[in-house]
Amino acid sequence: MATTLHVTGRILLSAQEVIDELWVIDGRISLTPPTTGTDWDTVSGWVVPGFVDAHCHVGLDKHGAVDAETSEAQARADRDAGTLLIRDAGSPADTRWIDERDDLPKIIRAGRHIARPKRYIRNFAHEVEPDQLVSRVRAEARAGDGWVKLVGDWIDREVGDLAPCWPVDVLTEAVAAAHEEGARVTAHCFGEQSLHDFAAAGTDCIEHATGLEDDTVASFAAQGITIVPTLVNIETFPQIAEPAAEKFPDYHRHMLALHERRFATIGAAHEAGIPVMVGTDAGGSLPHGLVAQEMELLTRAGMTHTEALAAGTWAAREWLGRPGIVEGEDADLVVLDSDPREDVRACASPRSIVLRGATLF
Repeated sequence: MATTLHVTGRILLSAQEVIDELWVIDGRISLTPPTTGTDWDTVSGWVVPGFVDAHCHVGLDKHGAVDAETSEAQARADRDAGTLLIRDAGSPADTRWIDERDDLPKIIRAGRHIARPKRYIRNFAHEVEPDQLVSRVRAEARAGDGWVKLVGDWIDREVGDLAPCWPVDVLTEAVAAAHEEGARVTAHCFGEQSLHDFAAAGTDCIEHATGLEDDTVASFAAQGITIVPTLVNIETFPQIAEPAAEKFPDYHRHMLALHERRFATIGAAHEAGIPVMVGTDAGGSLPHGLVAQEMELLTRAGMTHTEALAAGTWAAREWLGRPGIVEGEDADLVVLDSDPREDVRACASPRSIVLRGATLF
């Protein structure tokens, strides 16, 4: 690898700020040329910060934890699609070894999911009763990288439909405990009631958020609660619900209704000013590397191409406290053939990827 890389074309420092060139010197971004040497490699095109998948599960498949070889393959699939920063929204596998690998994406971990017993996917979560929730939240806050992931609702077989998992008073105490530990809280929520509960408890983020309605949209907007819709996952709701059609018809109808209004729901949230970030939910039943597909689906929910791009680049990095294209920071870049602000589908076929200054292709 050459110690200096010359990046030219149209480099998007933000949606509005564009420069014509930068240099990568010993893996880090320089906005001024080196003072010595001319033996540089060059890449050129439309350049954006490495994509962010803010809901991804490295180390997990539909059966639970996977081995290191499978985890590496998952991380490589994300990387090769341009995802260079991942917020891992719950995994039972220890993937800390990935931090030692310069050729794999950077990961911000939320520890392991926390769920009620028999109220989530088998082998995914720490399963605890409400009286154990606060202590478990504290433990996962310390184990993660500033995030805790709760399962907010799931099918309750006695009710026959989606139902919240936690009493609001316990949930409020648990969110406060996470904040005391310096962590933010996010939660898996499909249905309507759990969103009321998590807003009342002071959550920071919600995954999926398909049950948003006018009152919870207003609450989320007022509180600045971020959502990560994972529209590529919501696309599968009919398949998720179909096996339950006969035994749990209310659940089946509910899931289909949430699916039917998915674009209107997320569009209303965005229009109200709720921050929306890109996340794919890869690693359960979905493959990795779908970040560009998620961006495109966000445009179908009413976001502009520039807004959808920002939700997977500049805005997502700022929200997670990680830099974009900034002097002195690691050069994590995606090079595209055309302007993704005009058509975010350009993100589906990167021309080149630069990770920590190394050109991968």
